[in-house]
Amino acid sequence: MSKISEKKIKYYLKVIDQIENTRKKNNFNWMNILRIALKNSPEETLKVMGKINNADSKILKLNKKFRK
Repeated sequence: MSKISEKKIKYYLKVIDQIENTRKKNNFNWMNILRIALKNSPEETLKVMGKINNADSKILKLNKKFRK
């Protein structure tokens, strides 16, 4: 197995920081969309949020399989 250079690791860490910052901004935008949806169609929005939550729960359970 090849060893990754320190220079390459630093590069990857910078890319991860850029991804994190982009995700922060995008999450802010998603929350704004959620606010608009909730104000305009609360029942439908809550149903969709429930489906998203269920899918997130399934994903978390699947991720736990990698820890074993």
